[in-house]
Amino acid sequence: MTNAANSTELERDARLISAHDHDIRPSDIAIGVIIGRTSEFFDFFVYALASVLVFPKLMFPFTDPLTGTLYSFGLFALAFIARPFGTLLFMWIDREHGRGVKLTIALFLLGGSTMALAFLPGYSEIGAASIVLLALFRIGQGVALGGAWDGLPTLLSLNAPPEKRGWYSMIPQLGAPLGLMVALALFAFFEATLSPEDFLSWGWRYPFFVAFAINVVALFARLRLVATPEFERLFESRELQAAPAFETLRVEWRTIVLGAFAPLASFALFHLVTVFPLSWVTLFSGKPPLRFLIIELVGSVVFVVAILASGLIADRVGRRSVLGVSAALIAVYSGFAPQLLGAGGTGETIYMIVGFVLLGFAFGQSSGTVNGNFPTYRRYTGAAIVANAAWFLGAGFAPLVALFLASRFGLWSVGAYLLSGALCTLVALGINKEWAAALHPSDRAADSGAVSR
Repeated sequence: MTNAANSTELERDARLISAHDHDIRPSDIAIGVIIGRTSEFFDFFVYALASVLVFPKLMFPFTDPLTGTLYSFGLFALAFIARPFGTLLFMWIDREHGRGVKLTIALFLLGGSTMALAFLPGYSEIGAASIVLLALFRIGQGVALGGAWDGLPTLLSLNAPPEKRGWYSMIPQLGAPLGLMVALALFAFFEATLSPEDFLSWGWRYPFFVAFAINVVALFARLRLVATPEFERLFESRELQAAPAFETLRVEWRTIVLGAFAPLASFALFHLVTVFPLSWVTLFSGKPPLRFLIIELVGSVVFVVAILASGLIADRVGRRSVLGVSAALIAVYSGFAPQLLGAGGTGETIYMIVGFVLLGFAFGQSSGTVNGNFPTYRRYTGAAIVANAAWFLGAGFAPLVALFLASRFGLWSVGAYLLSGALCTLVALGINKEWAAALHPSDRAADSGAVSR
């Protein structure tokens, strides 16, 4: 049994202040989900952009720019390695002290780790200790992200009208382009208004301060939901209970593996249109990064529109169809698109816009692809484990691998890397279609509306 006594009062107060007539509607859940995901992705992208524009020069001045960027991407991957450990730790906190305590600790750790980077001295000031601190703060971000899973996307899906599953499934994904837009706008502003020396000295630090304030807002938005009647009802019926993680891994390993591979097309493309191209253009085009930041900012707007469109289309043809077709199109895109990065400004723009369109359709429906295969008791924990595994396999090392391959073998190799992710998605979707009819039939009969079509 879960003891939520330490968090119940805080959760209740937060809900009563901002709920409509003490009741939370699906639209309220959607807003909380968007705010929460936007804060997480903002922290994520602030670090990602600094990994290209700041850390290679600030932390690795003793090596050439390409090697420094590869080192920076190596530290970037630490968060994805740390996420599963964060999930284990915070699932225990969830069971012992409640979701309010878990979310409060996780989001303050996330915001604190991100803000601490703003005070980080460079290699020229404290030597290798600066790299160690950067790694520790990045691990702190990863642990916090693993603990920030609150089950709200699952709650949103279960409360969505059956005819709008695709629309409500894409809502949590809007946090990615919104967080990206805010991060890009801040970095573009400081790039445009400061000299290169001032930007590298202090200008880059301001976005990291903003992260803490955004996380406080996100914490309140999520606390007002985790004790709603809907959430409590699902918790009591064990649909959103934090089951033991190792037990879930042991019993549900097939579904977890399948869920980790199903979204690889979108997760691999995710970093190949956000982080990798910025690094490639910065290193090899000889042009200032501001121009490409603006192109990427426009692309992030396209990203939002494509995600919204994915929800509308998925409700007409089914989520699996949208994922399958988008994965096939990503496979086609991988055959020619990376070479556009070396074709000047027009080629870069085409690469980014088309890439963001495809990413929006694929990423918009990639959340919870196989979560309906979990029994209700393990769905909450299983969904968190699947998310961690998918990000680790599909995105954690993508910028590092892509830049290494492109610098050694040419941009065509990045296309081959992206193609492998698209093929994994197509194979996983095909297998899931067969497994969905065999795994936990009694649970799915009760929750048929929550299963991806």
